[in-house]
Amino acid sequence: MVCPICTIAVGTGVGVLRAYGVDDLISGLWIGALIVSCIFWTLDFLNKKNLHFIFKKSLVSFGFYAIFIIPLYYLKIIGIQGNTFLGIDKILLGIIAGSIVFLLSIASDNYLRKNNNGKVLFPYQKVIVPLAYLIAFSIIIHLLLEVGKW
Repeated sequence: MVCPICTIAVGTGVGVLRAYGVDDLISGLWIGALIVSCIFWTLDFLNKKNLHFIFKKSLVSFGFYAIFIIPLYYLKIIGIQGNTFLGIDKILLGIIAGSIVFLLSIASDNYLRKNNNGKVLFPYQKVIVPLAYLIAFSIIIHLLLEVGKW
């Protein structure tokens, strides 16, 4: 469902954004996408290994959100007073938004394939569609932050 190249690309995006001091709302967007990518990648791996257990999707999802969010909290990256947007921590809000955006990008990729007899419309579509969504939403958030000076 989600390829390893896409997961690596999103992970690289998170590192680059944080290194260049990009706003935490945008970094959070990429972190949320990375979390969802890891969840789908892990679920796909478990299915290929024919490993089935009760609440598999819920446990894997909860596990990955915990693996990412708990260290950010203890490293004092999440929960910084004043680092909020609309009263919500910027990274947490970004993670929520990034999770939704990434799910929408997967749905869009599936829609494109479905309407093309199960085939991709262009090479690396599975990678390009999610990255295009993330880049577009990053630009939109950046512009909103600049206009509103949040």
